[in-house]
Amino acid sequence: MAKGVFDTASPGVLALTRVALASVVFLAIARPRFTGRSARDWLVALGYGVCLVGMNVAIYYSFARIPIGVAVTVEFIGPLALAVLGSRRPVDLVWVGFAAAGVLLLGALPSSADLLGLLLALVAGAFWAGYIVLAGPLGRRWEGISGVAAGSMLGTLLLAAPVLLTADGGIGTPGVWLTMAAVALLSSVVPYGLEVPARRSITASTFGILMSLEPAAAALFAWMVLGERLGWVEWLAMACVIVASVGAIRTARRRNGQETIRHARAEGA
Repeated sequence: MAKGVFDTASPGVLALTRVALASVVFLAIARPRFTGRSARDWLVALGYGVCLVGMNVAIYYSFARIPIGVAVTVEFIGPLALAVLGSRRPVDLVWVGFAAAGVLLLGALPSSADLLGLLLALVAGAFWAGYIVLAGPLGRRWEGISGVAAGSMLGTLLLAAPVLLTADGGIGTPGVWLTMAAVALLSSVVPYGLEVPARRSITASTFGILMSLEPAAAALFAWMVLGERLGWVEWLAMACVIVASVGAIRTARRRNGQETIRHARAEGA
């Protein structure tokens, strides 16, 4: 939906508008308590908000240059790198190889050879990794979705000036604003409002596996709504990244389970 109005307004402004409108809804629903908060509470919320806004701005600029399915696939390298970070098991090199193969396949394609678009998707992936890391602490320090409300508000206020000053397009029309309001509801309020509570009730590995399906879902939706068609090589690259993500997460879960068993045995001894 948002990409359909990129000719009317700057992608960065649209991304900022999406998060700003979502933060207004979050604040109205959550009515967060701002008094009595520790400095660490605010720092976590600020970091979460910066990652949230930065992720949206970077990926929107990437969408303007390369197909959505390709951009989301490259963006997913961020969470994937997070999943294998610090691992010393040889099997994790297999998943890194799958991910690298996917990115190389995408970079070799004429339709997705826009290096700036790929780089912006990687930047969005880095912000996404930070968002994942901070979602857990945010959910533990703030009640309900109040942390999402505070974080999105802080991120919007902090990054509004840089985004608006560097915008290379207009700010849109009333019709564009209505479209972005719908985007904010469907792709920000509903998902972000559910993700933080979900992180409290499911393991990080399960959450990661579910998120692994996002590149394919994004490509399918872009084909249905925008008519963006991907070739078999692009689908193969996407499959490589998804396999790498699921494999890395399952390996990490197995490793954590083994460490828990060893720890329990050590305590029993």
